[in-house]
Amino acid sequence: MKLFAGLLRKAPPERPLVIVSGLPRSGTSMLMRMLDAGGLPPLTDELRSADDDNPRGYYEFEPVKQLRQGDSSWLPQAQGKAVKIISALLAYLPPTHIYRVLFIQRAIPEILASQRKMLVNRGEDPDKVKDAEMAQYFETHLAQVTAWLGEQKHIAALYVDYNQMLTDPAPHVQRINAFLGGALDEQKMIAVVDPALYRQRRAENY
Repeated sequence: MKLFAGLLRKAPPERPLVIVSGLPRSGTSMLMRMLDAGGLPPLTDELRSADDDNPRGYYEFEPVKQLRQGDSSWLPQAQGKAVKIISALLAYLPPTHIYRVLFIQRAIPEILASQRKMLVNRGEDPDKVKDAEMAQYFETHLAQVTAWLGEQKHIAALYVDYNQMLTDPAPHVQRINAFLGGALDEQKMIAVVDPALYRQRRAENY
């Protein structure tokens, strides 16, 4: 009888998949590096190597880009790890899993300046899309993504302010650790925060 009762027990609940998200150039790579230092390894294929724009690596996983085409077969590989997914792809996450999303926010003028610098480094035209137009797009997109995240029962989101975290990382690291279950090494995460990499600062009048 005890054996039969054991067979009827429910399987343990699935652990949430940890997603690091935000706009491009918003600090997602730094947050991935912090989680890695704290004890949560990244899901990455290391195909995109470090460069002048991200001297400590991009922490990307190429199959993530297939979410838009409906391919999420790689998601089980993210169990027990953190995976970086840009904000434009979050809506393609299937509701077959539960997620903890760390969404990093950064002053849009800084994001635009960082993108401009990256385009110049790649030999591309930084003025192909005007800053004012791109800023409006980003603001609209962020409002839509924030609203969407708030409606998803299978997703919990924590918003992290990049600018504030560089100034005083400890309280933000504490919130992140609590959000993810409390098992991370906070001191090692704080040690990753390097203000020297804060090269595109917000305009004084923003």
